[in-house]
Amino acid sequence: MSGRGRMTLCAFAATLMASAALIPLVTDAGWIVTAAVLLAVQAGVGTLTRRVPLARALTVAVQLLVSMLLMTLLFTGTKAVLGVLPGPEAVEEFGRLLSTGAADINRYAIPAPASEGIRLMLIGGVLLIGLAVDTLAVTFRSAAPAGLPLLALYSVAAGLSGGGASWLYFLLAASGYLLLLVSEGRDRLAQWGRVFGGAAPGGARQGAGALDAGSGSPLAPVRTGRRIGVLTLGVALLVPALLPALDGGLLGGTGGGRGGGGGGGTISAVNPVVSLQESLNQPVDREVLRYRTTAPQTQDMYLRLLALDEFDGTAWKSSERKLREVSSPLPRPAGLNPDVPATEISTNISAAGSYSQIWLPMPFPASQVDIDGRWRYEPEGRTLIGDGGQTTSGVKYSVRSLAVQPTKDDLVAAPQASPGLRREYTRVPADLPPVVRQTAREVTRAAGNDYERAVLLQDWFASEGGFTYDTQVQSGTGSKAIARFLEQKEGFCVHFAFSMAAMARTLGIPARVAVGFTPGTVKPDGTMSVGLRDAHAWPELYFEGLGWTRFEPTPTRGTAPAYTRQEAPSGGASDPAQPSAGASSAPSAAPRPSDSCPAAERRQGNCGQSAQPGAAGPTDTGPPAGTVLAIALGALALVLVPSLPLLWRTRVRAGRLGSSGRTPTDAAGRTLAAWREITDSAWDLGIPPDESQTPRRTAARIVRLGSLTGPAAEAAHRAAGAVEQVLYAPVPQASSGLVDDVHRVRAGLRESASRRTRLRALLLPRSSVRVVWALSAHRAALTARWSALRPRLDGWSATIRRRAARQRG
Repeated sequence: MSGRGRMTLCAFAATLMASAALIPLVTDAGWIVTAAVLLAVQAGVGTLTRRVPLARALTVAVQLLVSMLLMTLLFTGTKAVLGVLPGPEAVEEFGRLLSTGAADINRYAIPAPASEGIRLMLIGGVLLIGLAVDTLAVTFRSAAPAGLPLLALYSVAAGLSGGGASWLYFLLAASGYLLLLVSEGRDRLAQWGRVFGGAAPGGARQGAGALDAGSGSPLAPVRTGRRIGVLTLGVALLVPALLPALDGGLLGGTGGGRGGGGGGGTISAVNPVVSLQESLNQPVDREVLRYRTTAPQTQDMYLRLLALDEFDGTAWKSSERKLREVSSPLPRPAGLNPDVPATEISTNISAAGSYSQIWLPMPFPASQVDIDGRWRYEPEGRTLIGDGGQTTSGVKYSVRSLAVQPTKDDLVAAPQASPGLRREYTRVPADLPPVVRQTAREVTRAAGNDYERAVLLQDWFASEGGFTYDTQVQSGTGSKAIARFLEQKEGFCVHFAFSMAAMARTLGIPARVAVGFTPGTVKPDGTMSVGLRDAHAWPELYFEGLGWTRFEPTPTRGTAPAYTRQEAPSGGASDPAQPSAGASSAPSAAPRPSDSCPAAERRQGNCGQSAQPGAAGPTDTGPPAGTVLAIALGALALVLVPSLPLLWRTRVRAGRLGSSGRTPTDAAGRTLAAWREITDSAWDLGIPPDESQTPRRTAARIVRLGSLTGPAAEAAHRAAGAVEQVLYAPVPQASSGLVDDVHRVRAGLRESASRRTRLRALLLPRSSVRVVWALSAHRAALTARWSALRPRLDGWSATIRRRAARQRG
């Protein structure tokens, strides 16, 4: 096998080995087979084009074109022209798949289902990385930089898996890179033939080559490179294992699973807030849940997904917890005394088919759940998590929950929580900005107990602190984001909930953040409709004897609990009234009519019921126009960018041969422009210019190297004579027919050149480097101007400072 053939095979293997790190991200690994087949075709196309041979840029362009056609055939073949050509409908379908793929990545936990959008992103990403590796290692014969795209591929996989990528995948990716380096080393040594060294040990023959030309067996240099590579790889694998502080580095930590099939299993630290801001900013509020409940008042029917109880300074996230089987009933909520007033309510819930994620929305605290499928229970957060690919898509279930009704006196009299619970839920990162703690103390300085402190914090965020609700602001969640939010006072529920929880922790109040949905909107049939824009986050504070208690600091969203207002709820436990047998209506994808009601009015309950229920109609208008436009512009750029040298050269030629004007200066300019076109045309066809020679010698050189004869040779000499007239004659004689002479010379040069040379001159003309030279000269001129101007600016600045100093004095 030739050196390039071996490098092509190694580049293919290295990309495929690095791509293995993406396998754990989805439930179905079948996509890797498809990616391997397409990657093999892409590598084969590169091998064929390099044998033609084509210019390097053309080789890459052909590989990219074939890859695009294959992706079109695979994913949008029914909407493509002739099944493979990406027309407008195919581009639109690509945009839709990319949009749904991005939404699925935000929606699902790892491992996610292998939807069409995710498969497109995985296979397309592998092909792009494979093209980059093949281009660097094979086309441009430089294997070392090819490690960067391989590292990027592994880093993406490790990042999406929460830093828990297995060391085996790193070993595969690194081994693939070492394979590339060893192959390149063999290829480079083979080009030298027999490389002689010193005396061989053990009486071996003198001058043994580093690479024996006859057998091709690698000796000292290759062995040394292998040893260095293996040693480096060993260090990369062992050091993180020996130093626990590096646990979150490139290899990631040990990370828990997503629950196994048995009784063990864990839930890893996954942050579901990634898509919350996107849900709030949806142009159409699509229904995701529909429920019917026996609760007499629905303003407190928050549907909770999970709790974020760990704050490490970069984000709030859920801790890694052990999962259990779902018992019936569920264990009693921790910290809730039996004598606290609570009403048991029943709720029947149905989820839309398009709403698919692993956390089950439920009222809090749930006491019993009746649901089919594979679900596990996390007791600390009282959360149900789908197991083995189980999601909420289209599920219907019933939940019994407690509507806890504490009084103000109950909250005021609550004793301190246990030391262990306080230690876990009041922990804040060491880098928390001091302004967070200081602001918490200033806001609550008039409080006499934890309950009053919590209410003061809630009211300060909701009404008294001058905060504005805005879903368009940057959705940072770390310590610096909280400090920025306290300064700018603009944000949405994530900022309010995270900031209040962090401030409560600084005051010694156990706190965490819950993520889920506000109660939604009542429908004419008595059911409640919950849409994407009802996505919400709120703080939960712990009071001993009452358990985790909801607070609402976000203005214009949800409702403040009754126990945080002046009135206190009354009444004891009651028997649950059963919901109607029909449970809930099927969720609709249509926008809800009450969306026109302002958020502030909706919070106060002034919106009422929808006046126009109407039939649910289709609302999927396809991918956003911005996505389609971006893909179209990308495709246009893909066609235009390789054509830029051709377009520039055509424009320059037209300008040189189309000069106008009748003055002697204009005539001299036309002559010099025509001569430049001749020399550049010769340069494009492989005859580089030599500025040290006279026009006459340059013409003779072009005639000789370009094998010009007859009219073409005479035209070159006439053009050279005209240039000498312009440059040296006291009174230049007017010359005519220069444009025709240029065309004759160009035709003669092209006739004597090979097809490959002509194609290179057309698509990648060498003279286009003049653009770079011009830009470099322009930059040098600007630098010179700035250098000349800077002393004057410094002088003016010094004068202004002296005057200002005199005025202050």
